[in-house]
This record gives sequence, structure tokens and C-alpha cells, in this order.
Amino acid sequence: MKILFVEPPKEYWFIMGEYLPPPYSLLQLAAYVENVKDVEISVLDCQAQGIDWEHLENRIEDFSPDIVAASSLATCNAYTTVRVLEAAKKVKPEVVTVTGGQHFTALAQESLQTYPCIDIIVRGEGEITLAELVRALAEGEELTTIKGLSYRVGDEIRHNLPRPLIENLDSLPFPGYRFVEDYLARYHFTMMTGRDARYMIVEGSRGCQYDCTFCSQWPFWGRRWRPKSSKRIAEEMEYCHSKFGATFFWLTDDNFNLARGKELAQEITQRGLAEEIMWFVQARCDDVVAHSDVVSEMRRAGCYWMLLGVESGDPSTLRAFRKDGASEAKEAFRVLSQSGIFGQGTFIIGSRKDTTESIAGLREYASTLDPDLAIFMILTPFPGTILYEEAEKEGWIEDHNWANYDMVHAVMPTETLSRIEVQEELYKCYRNFYGSWPRRLKGIFSHNPLKRKTYRYLASQNLLNELRTMF
Repeated sequence: MKILFVEPPKEYWFIMGEYLPPPYSLLQLAAYVENVKDVEISVLDCQAQGIDWEHLENRIEDFSPDIVAASSLATCNAYTTVRVLEAAKKVKPEVVTVTGGQHFTALAQESLQTYPCIDIIVRGEGEITLAELVRALAEGEELTTIKGLSYRVGDEIRHNLPRPLIENLDSLPFPGYRFVEDYLARYHFTMMTGRDARYMIVEGSRGCQYDCTFCSQWPFWGRRWRPKSSKRIAEEMEYCHSKFGATFFWLTDDNFNLARGKELAQEITQRGLAEEIMWFVQARCDDVVAHSDVVSEMRRAGCYWMLLGVESGDPSTLRAFRKDGASEAKEAFRVLSQSGIFGQGTFIIGSRKDTTESIAGLREYASTLDPDLAIFMILTPFPGTILYEEAEKEGWIEDHNWANYDMVHAVMPTETLSRIEVQEELYKCYRNFYGSWPRRLKGIFSHNPLKRKTYRYLASQNLLNELRTMF
């Protein structure tokens, strides 16, 4: 049984600058499915290998897979996922095409009805479901007993029972970076580390116990937070560093629980990695404040960069988002600054009650917090979220083009602002923050080498021009 995992050709998200992340989800699935008997696996990362759509068909034809599984990392990439599977069917009509992820899990029925090129959708957590699917296809068995599958039988669409979540995530193998070893040097995050640092992704946990209305992660993972042990995380870092030369690690956790930060820092330090690597996490403002002593230990163990989800400074907006803890943002950024950690904040505009005045207030609030880096995003109703269900019911969504669901394009208005006006407000947010010469000069000449490097990189980019051309 030959399986081709494909990361589609797609554009990078320019808000974060030039970057090319490894296809972590595909590598994790490939490493797990590799244990199925008589399986031959190939991972095709079109971005890293510079493969365009025409040459993708040639590569599919050369490998002649029995199964093509296409990555579907985000809603804005849904069409590229479909295009990969269309290419696979064009080259080899009898091939079995598979995809999954949050978008296609939430819209399994609609997607199978709309796209005949999709044979099977793996809903939810994918490892066990995909492995059982591969075995069943290899042995010619029925798919009815495989939990977590949605698929087509003739004109009928079937949805099998949901797949229970894996209880022990430490039991999962390390991701299969060996499948992309020949071009590992091409993965980079220029704004954070430059082009030369070897960049890899590590998963410290899955899910989140909170229920923000705009987030698609917690519905996908069943509002559960399941961590890997600190020992396992550090072992994976050590393996990637010694085997592949990785020096920068992005922990994919939607919410890194700082209560375990001390233990992870100790595991990293005991392995002699603290001076060798840099790592990045996403965390909550209130968690940073509550564990300020842990933050300092994490910094000494190589955690140089932390993203905090601030979203808004308005209490009513935060309540509407079900976003607790962000009111402690000012103190959280102070803790990061004192600890020597580069603090990045995210902010959201375009909520239903937003006005020109309220967004101006958000800009002022962001400037007052003065994070080292600010990312402004437009509220986007991703399928599977509480926000999507409400927006669909109330008829707020004006743009159903999934390619625009990237948090940079406005797909719905507010009560008082049109989509075009919301788009203009996003530009104003970036212009206000990054157009400030005092902030630019402070960043370019900062004593913090990471901040200095980041602002010099930003000065070389055309972020504001990119945003301006979107109108």
C-alpha cells in the first residue's frame, strides 16, 4: 500500500513575514501510519521543494500512490487541499483521496457533497483513524466500523461514530522529519531567527479547556487539554537538535500551561540544551502573571519569545468572546519584559459591536501595552466555532470564499461598519503601531538582540503596503 502525503503549494501568511514551517501534522501522521504492515510512504512538501501544480501531477504519477492524503491546516487553505485531490484523481482516477483537519471535520457533510474528488474525511484526531483506514483498504475490508470516518458510498454520505481521543499522547512516535530530511534546511522563520536557524515544530499538548467563541481548536479537541509530559517534550527537542540540527522550536500548544513551565525548563537544562536552542510558546495573560517566577526560569532555559492572546481591552468585548484573563495584559507584558522575553500580543477587530471609535480605542490600548510585537487580526467565523454558528444563523457572513478566511480579509461587517471599512481599520491599526517612528527606532536600536533583529527585518518589508493593496 503506497501512501503519498502532500503539503499543497500555497502562499505564506505575509503578516508574519517570510517563513516556511515544516508540515508537522503530515509528519506526525506519516510516523504513526508507518507502523502499518507493508506500507510505503512518501511526503511531498510542495512549498519546501518548489513544486508547482503542473509538477505536482508529475510527482503523483511517478509515485503512483494507492492513497493521497492532503494537508488542510487552515480554512483559508481548503481550496488548495481540494485542488491536490483533484490533481490526484486526474492522474489516477482509482486513487483513494483523504483529508481531515478542523475545517473538513466541521464541514464533513457539505464538503463531501460539494467536492467529488474527496473520497474520505478523517474527522478529529487522525493517527489511529488513518492507520485503521489504511489497513482496511489494504485488506479490502468495509469501513463501517472505523470510528472518525466520513465517506461516500455511491450517492450516500456516511458518518461513522466519533473517534475517542488518545489518552496518552506520550505514546505517539516522534514526527517523521526523516521523510523531509533532504530539504530540512529550507524551513525557516526569517522574522524570528533569520534564514539560517534550523526550525522545527514540537507539540506539547492538544486542545484547550477554555471556550472562546472565535476559536476552532477547543471544539475540534472536545474542550479537553491533554499534555505530553515535560520529559517527552524535552526528549523530542533533544532528538531534533542532535539528529537534525534544530535550534529553534515552535511549541504548537494553543495555550501553553505555565504551571508546567518550570518542569520543562529543568528537563531542557538537564539535557544541556538551554544555551543551544530557542523556543516559542503561546500563553494566557493571567497565567503569565500567576507564574511570573516560572517565566524567568523558562527564559533561562531558552524560551526567548512568548505570544499572549490579548484580543481586546474592552470588558464587554472580552465577555462576548468568552475570553477571560486578558484584563491582566499590562502586568503580563511587564513580567515578560523584566524576564527578558520578547512579548508578542494579538488583537482582534471586527466584532459585531465594533465602531470606528472602539477600534481607535483598541489601537490606543495596544500602544499603551507596548508589546514588542503586535499582530492585529479581523474576527473571522471559522467553521466549527460558536461564532460561525451564530453568524450563519443571523446572516452576518457576506463572503463565503474560504480563501479569504485568513484573519486579514473581512468576511462580515459590524453593526455600523461595512466590510471595506473594517478592512481599512485593520490597515490603520498596523499603521498606528508600526508607523510610529519612536517605536521603530526603539526597536531597531534595542538592547534586546531579538527585538533589534525583528525590527530591522520589519523595516525591510512592505507590510503596510501589502495591507494597503487589499482594498
